[in-house]
Amino acid sequence: MNRRHDIDALRALAFGLVILYHVAMYYVADWHWHLKSPHAAEWLQWPMRALNLWRMDLVFLISGVAFGFLRQGHAPLRLIGRRSLRLGVPLAFGMAVVVPYQVYVQVVDNGSIGQGFLAFLARYYTGGPWPRGAFDGWEAGVTWNHLWYLAYLWVYTGVLALLTPVLDSAAGQRLRQAFTRLRGPALLLLPMVPLALYSFTLWPRFPPTHDLIHDAWLHAVYFTLFVYGYWIGVDAGLWAALRRLRWIALALALGWFALHVGLRTAAVGGAPGWRLAARLAADAYLWTSLVAVLGWAHHRLNRPWPWLGWANESVYPWYVLHQTLILALAVLLAPLALGPVAEPAVLLLGTVLGCWVLTDGLVRRSAWLRPLFGLSPRARPRCPSPASPARPAARSA
Repeated sequence: MNRRHDIDALRALAFGLVILYHVAMYYVADWHWHLKSPHAAEWLQWPMRALNLWRMDLVFLISGVAFGFLRQGHAPLRLIGRRSLRLGVPLAFGMAVVVPYQVYVQVVDNGSIGQGFLAFLARYYTGGPWPRGAFDGWEAGVTWNHLWYLAYLWVYTGVLALLTPVLDSAAGQRLRQAFTRLRGPALLLLPMVPLALYSFTLWPRFPPTHDLIHDAWLHAVYFTLFVYGYWIGVDAGLWAALRRLRWIALALALGWFALHVGLRTAAVGGAPGWRLAARLAADAYLWTSLVAVLGWAHHRLNRPWPWLGWANESVYPWYVLHQTLILALAVLLAPLALGPVAEPAVLLLGTVLGCWVLTDGLVRRSAWLRPLFGLSPRARPRCPSPASPARPAARSA
């Protein structure tokens, strides 16, 4: 299976959207987050919702595509072991070292503890106890906050790896071929049927928690999209179909989102049926958005961009670091009262610069930090064989 530039580029851009989204979470009014700016704005809710309805779904779909690359030449248990190190080590390190500051600023902000980071750490590492609602995840005493994706991806990877005998069976191959042969309206409609089914059966009973245990609806959606990504892979015919549908899918996505907005507005104070209808419109918006994104990415991004190698190795460290940097900078900027325009710009720029400096200046250069941030060990330069002395490199023209 040959690696594809558009998939690599889309992976980097998808995680970039996650960072932008979390910066905006500090400013969107009436949405719960660890800290909230005094400049919170209600108008941000709809653009944030437009992004929120498919951003993590795209990440899991791309992760499914990556699973197809990773499983080549690996037995299921060996693949699970390798991915456990790649995902579990950054998750454990992030929960122990990176995330605690996020918890600290939240418990200080809501008055659950006084100032003093070291005193907080002593209490946090021993499990509390904590007042009710002290921070997101206070019931367990610890939290993974934004790193929940790593835990979910590890579970989905393990499940799909164990299912490889079924996936490789004749029945499994027929199911995959049935998906990859979808074209035109069928490709725009049939993959959203399971998503709608989950909205009928699971969504009313299992609101999102990101705690891994009580998240049945999100698990069903994310794992389905993870499997879709695995099935899509680099199938040339399907990607060509996605590219042909990019304009239609974009128009449909805009229409479905407009309908979702209208139904959600009507659902305020209305019958539960309006909420379910809004949820079903969101499912249709989700899938048509993904078709549009994949189609446009294949059309525009499938080329050897010079930044791809750097981006592929920077994604995990940036993901692990970014939310703590956002909150730390928010605390530092708050007393300066920069205003509702300058402050978000400085916060976003500072987060990007902080991720870049820490990743390129420290993490990628350190042999012992690399695995803690999900990076493979740096390849050692090969020594020339005594029988084959090294030749000087040819000069470029």
